[in-house]
Amino acid sequence: MFTLAHLSDAHLAPLPFPHLDQIRLKQFAGYVNWLRSRQFIHRSDVLGKITADIKAQAPDHIAMTGDIANIALPMEFARGHDWLTSLGGAERVSAVPGNHDIYVPGAEALAEKHWGAFMRGDAGESFPYVRRRGPAALIGLSSGVPTELFFASGRLGPVQLAKFGVILGEFRKEGTFRVVMIHHPPVSKSSWRKRLVDTNELMQVIAQHGAELLIHGHDHLHMLNWLDGPNGTRVPAIGVPSASAKPGTRKDAASYNLYRIAGAPRAWRCEVISRGIGASGEIDELRRVTLS
Repeated sequence: MFTLAHLSDAHLAPLPFPHLDQIRLKQFAGYVNWLRSRQFIHRSDVLGKITADIKAQAPDHIAMTGDIANIALPMEFARGHDWLTSLGGAERVSAVPGNHDIYVPGAEALAEKHWGAFMRGDAGESFPYVRRRGPAALIGLSSGVPTELFFASGRLGPVQLAKFGVILGEFRKEGTFRVVMIHHPPVSKSSWRKRLVDTNELMQVIAQHGAELLIHGHDHLHMLNWLDGPNGTRVPAIGVPSASAKPGTRKDAASYNLYRIAGAPRAWRCEVISRGIGASGEIDELRRVTLS
């Protein structure tokens, strides 16, 4: 059995004080939003409980689906590197960026500089990248792009989508358990300003080639949606809440998922265990389901 842990939207706190003469308007607005509301949601002590529990569960690999940073300040990327390293290092942790990581132009280069070792495939390739771990092929997609003020949308683009289709097709022939990592969900009830703009194109690729599992963050909720795959198959798309969200806010409290993968090609089994902040304020098992 192979166990994959999945967390997302760490939003590392506290947010460093920015040099106001060196930031863009969107970052200034994001900083004000942090002071007004987000600092009361995303807590370092909550994230500490989540990461400690992940380590105690001793998964074979960890997937982080974006939003390590908040407003893409340079110092956030250095701190993000240290946090990713504390989870287990680049061999045991795979990451993709979110909209808060690629918040403004220039942030992508900073993410690559500091987090590149966690966001490259086995052959050194960038997005879409592939990492073979146990029976799984982890396929990392980047939906993080700089957007205008008050937008949090994502985009994959035709080049990445075309390469993604080829990768899915190759591993489908092998019968590999394909895990797609992306920040923005393919199905969402959030505002159109926060959605993946080329969702339809992503859905078409998955409908043609299929996948065994798609995991995401972004909406800060427990989510399970079933996507159409080839020949009447279905692909589970699973989202997790923010890993630093304290209980009692509008969204779900901090949680993460464990995916226990077993079986054989074309006869895979995947058990999903959600663990997070329970009624006691400590980490509990929240739910358990077997995908079919």
